[in-house]
Amino acid sequence: MDLLIYSFLILICNFDLATTQEEFSGPFCGLSGNYTQNTDYRHNLDDVLYTLINTNNGFGFYNSTSGQANAAALCRGDIQPENCRRCVDDATRRIRQQCPVQIEAVGWYETCFIRYSNRSMGSINDLVVFYAWNARNVSDSSIVQWNKGVADLLSALLPEAAGGGQFRKYSSLNITPPGFWTIYGMMQCTPELSEMECSDCLYGAVSLVQPLNRSLGNTNIGIIVGPILAVVFAMIMVVVFFTFRRRRLKRNLLSSSSILEREDEDNGEMNSFNLSTIQVSTNNFSQENKLGEGGFGPVYKGTLQDGKEIAVKRLARNSRQGLVEFKTEVNLIIKLQHKNLVRLLGYCVKGPERLLIYEFMANNSLDTFLFDANKCKELDWAKRSNIVIGIAKGLRYLHEDSRLKIIHRDMKASNILLDNEMNAKISDFGTARIFGGNQMEAATDRIVGTYGYMAPEYAMEGLFSTKSDVYSFGVLLLEIVSGQRNNLYFYQDQPQNLLLMAWRLWNENKGEQIVDHRLIQTSAIDEALRWINIALLCVQEDPQDRPTMSTII
Repeated sequence: MDLLIYSFLILICNFDLATTQEEFSGPFCGLSGNYTQNTDYRHNLDDVLYTLINTNNGFGFYNSTSGQANAAALCRGDIQPENCRRCVDDATRRIRQQCPVQIEAVGWYETCFIRYSNRSMGSINDLVVFYAWNARNVSDSSIVQWNKGVADLLSALLPEAAGGGQFRKYSSLNITPPGFWTIYGMMQCTPELSEMECSDCLYGAVSLVQPLNRSLGNTNIGIIVGPILAVVFAMIMVVVFFTFRRRRLKRNLLSSSSILEREDEDNGEMNSFNLSTIQVSTNNFSQENKLGEGGFGPVYKGTLQDGKEIAVKRLARNSRQGLVEFKTEVNLIIKLQHKNLVRLLGYCVKGPERLLIYEFMANNSLDTFLFDANKCKELDWAKRSNIVIGIAKGLRYLHEDSRLKIIHRDMKASNILLDNEMNAKISDFGTARIFGGNQMEAATDRIVGTYGYMAPEYAMEGLFSTKSDVYSFGVLLLEIVSGQRNNLYFYQDQPQNLLLMAWRLWNENKGEQIVDHRLIQTSAIDEALRWINIALLCVQEDPQDRPTMSTII
């Protein structure tokens, strides 16, 4: 029976903390041993993890299979879609980093869970259980009320979760016994289970929740999590934890904003916009003005009173990660001036609002053209060549020609904006890092960026340098030449890994088969093959073997 592959420790239905991914729990790197490099399983695993993020069923369940490799992920039922996607994307990177050569692995954040294995998910019956306790005791006189309250809560949760539809099987409730604290609970199954399978699985998990028994020394409020089964738990501790966390976060935001305002006022290099001006220009951040959403938060189109069009990036509320990115982007981009970098016009800090105001790019981002079946026809070879050269010049400026040596760390098609003449401008510097002096490399435990564009040393070990940006440029270059996403590449109507297929075709002297078939009439094949050759040099496994951006240009 295909048991639930997912659970979470904490739930308060009105709080969404998907933006504060702080601890990746586990991971359990499996008991099936290790795989070796350049094996079919390694390639299969690369494929499923590349494609996993694009398999959302619309309700937070992801499932991907390639050869012997199987991967699945599930988000907590109350998490917003964009935050769910971010969580799964980050968990995919972290699990490969922490289990680099293991055949199977399991790991989770507070808000999402991921697992991969060489076994089908339907054959996995492993049970991973861990316990945590709230240090707050239940008094002798309250034990009966507590046990009854928990039993009533679990009895109400189970049929609601099991009876969910084919897309989501989730329930969350709370009850407040007379004279007692509020008890919160949640249950969830993977959606492909039948009602009976989910119910049986949940009954098994419920049986592990032991009633409080003073004679057994069980005096604390218990919490149980079964990551391969279902989550069944009740807690008081969560209310205290989240209240403290939210208050502490609010204090940090306030203190950080005051520091930010002082820094910006001192340097005198930035325009400060009034919040009311931005609200009017964006029709109060209306849905009609929304251009999209990224890791920072939503982006809106605005029109100032003089008719000038702007793009406004709005920091997501309660986002600690976003605040760091906001400060990074402001402090970096005010020092950068290049025609192939998006221009920051100003900022706004008012109360909880953090806004970045950019020049508006009439043609949105490269991915909206490159991966659209109709709009991609507008990208003939001349336009694509111009875009590639623009990106390369922008990266060279960041790495070698600006006052600072800057590593972008998230080069991808959606971060390349296009003006009304289809010139490329690199955007989104929220994850960028500055290198000082002769620094060549740095390491981090906080992996940011997008899986599929990341250099292997960065994804696995947290090591980044200008050469990790070069790797991302190589992936992007292959996408521009082929017209397909690196994790959704099709060759002879079969899904493939773009990098692996490009290497194979190149070694077989069939490089022209990588070129977008829509370009055959407008491209110079020799030039296209030269771009492919450069791309493959950029994605070599050893960073030292990759060229610099000045060499490429």
